[in-house]
Amino acid sequence: MNLPNKLTLLRIFMIPIFLVVVSLPTESFGLVGGTPATHLVGAFIFGIASLTDWLDGYLARKWNLVTNFGKFADPLADKMLVMAAFVILVQLSFAPGWLVAIIICRELAVTGLRLLLVEEQGEVLAAAWPGKVKTATQMLAILFLFLHLSVVGNVLLYLCLVATVYSGVDYFIKNKEVFSGSM
Repeated sequence: MNLPNKLTLLRIFMIPIFLVVVSLPTESFGLVGGTPATHLVGAFIFGIASLTDWLDGYLARKWNLVTNFGKFADPLADKMLVMAAFVILVQLSFAPGWLVAIIICRELAVTGLRLLLVEEQGEVLAAAWPGKVKTATQMLAILFLFLHLSVVGNVLLYLCLVATVYSGVDYFIKNKEVFSGSM
């Protein structure tokens, strides 16, 4: 297994650690500048996990190590990380449930589209630029919300909603032919 794929797996293994840390009682660990220490540590873990997303893609392209596993597992790892963080943000009342539901539904729909494309065409749909913008805005919004920088975090949250809907529509329009034989 190559290094970019190992970084993708590392991101997946960081998800439960992140979830446990941000779910610990905030009173037990005190505040740092008004932010619960558990949220700061969680933001750090989430930030490192998010950086592995950029790094694995960069290394895979630079070293010509792009694999079907990476094209499939990398976006899946991103979705798992982002969806887990958004669920916790709703639980903490840092993000509205309706907004997170739209994001999660889009993520599941695009994952389904990817699976259909593999079955129909035998190829894995690589992430397009709108999807990369969506992922970046989602990760930044989550990071700022866990750091309790709510004004910036909320602006990014609504920007990521727009990017999420746009990229989802873009994926489906560009790949609509997969549905012509299925219906």
